[in-house]
Amino acid sequence: MKKVAIFVHANESELAKALHALLYAQELKEAGHEVKVVFDGAGTVWIRKFEEPENKYYPLYKTVKQLDVIEGVCEYCAGAFGVAEDVEKSGFNSLGEKNGHPSISSFIDQGYQLIIL
Repeated sequence: MKKVAIFVHANESELAKALHALLYAQELKEAGHEVKVVFDGAGTVWIRKFEEPENKYYPLYKTVKQLDVIEGVCEYCAGAFGVAEDVEKSGFNSLGEKNGHPSISSFIDQGYQLIIL
């Protein structure tokens, strides 16, 4: 079993990257790997978009959310991109160990392979 952390940095015009983060997370989890997804930087906007039930990809997002692999969202970036309230409503953790940002070092220290999209 491998440990994989997927950091979603894809901005609003990079749907394919955000979507593939969800697809990869689902596939890896279903194959028995330990997976954590972090929405960071411009990628924090996808929480707002994917939480909308009318979004075409909501069913996939909901499935991944139920797999309990979404570790959280960058606290600083959620504020900077105006989605802090959406993150709070989603129920995800705000991650801000390093000056308001997730600590990438802690994932590496725990043996996670990183995928950044």
